[in-house]
Amino acid sequence: MTTPTYDYIKPELMACCGSREIRDNDLVIVGTGFPTMSANIAKYDHAPNATMMQESGVIDARPKRTALSVGDPCLNPGAAMIGGLVEIMGMFLQAGWVDVGFLSGSQVDKFGNINTTVIGDYNNPKSRLPGSGGANPIGSLAKRTLIIALHDKRRLAEKVDFITTPGYIDGPGAREKWGLPPGTGPQVLITNKAVLRFDRDTCEAYLASYHPGNSVDEILAATPWDLKVADDVHETEPPTEKELHIIREVLDPARMIGIYEKKGYV
Repeated sequence: MTTPTYDYIKPELMACCGSREIRDNDLVIVGTGFPTMSANIAKYDHAPNATMMQESGVIDARPKRTALSVGDPCLNPGAAMIGGLVEIMGMFLQAGWVDVGFLSGSQVDKFGNINTTVIGDYNNPKSRLPGSGGANPIGSLAKRTLIIALHDKRRLAEKVDFITTPGYIDGPGAREKWGLPPGTGPQVLITNKAVLRFDRDTCEAYLASYHPGNSVDEILAATPWDLKVADDVHETEPPTEKELHIIREVLDPARMIGIYEKKGYV
């Protein structure tokens, strides 16, 4: 087994945490940034047969550089298929073929609901946000969703101001009540401080692991709900030498991931 190394930045750890949630042969919808990085770490490491799809319609992209958006032309050469929203959202997602969807949001609550619509009252908001894009259908229909967020009381909430993308809505049975496929929903919430998973009985996020340099007490203080702690809570496994090699030498030699440090992912 590769010996872990502590010579890494927090965004690299978060990307590795996302990668470890992807299984071989998974069909994964990814966006740029953390999702693409995580998915490709998995493909080069432990899930060589996983297939990545961009929301824009590119399937199994093989870019020679880090993509700047889901529509970046670098995704096209060598891809298995170049389609569009109809193929991704219709032929694959609505048909129930997508195993994993990566999501992020301006506000995420304890049930994994995501808000990218409005902060404050909808009719008299503090700020308007960009909206759903493809996040609502991905969160509604993918078998598992992985969420990336900053861990503070601005981004996390006991209850989001607006549900743009459903998690477990208001608790057990809610997804099925609203007609969403049974067995679907958020699997993990990866933050810059911890990994939170979702309890099958209560559907609430709980603390599964804390990142090196953080503590359980610190994470509880930064979480705006009564966050439960797993009996086997432990320190998050740091990136291995192999994972860091994949990130730094194969996927991102220009070190574009460093921009997330400037955005507060530390």
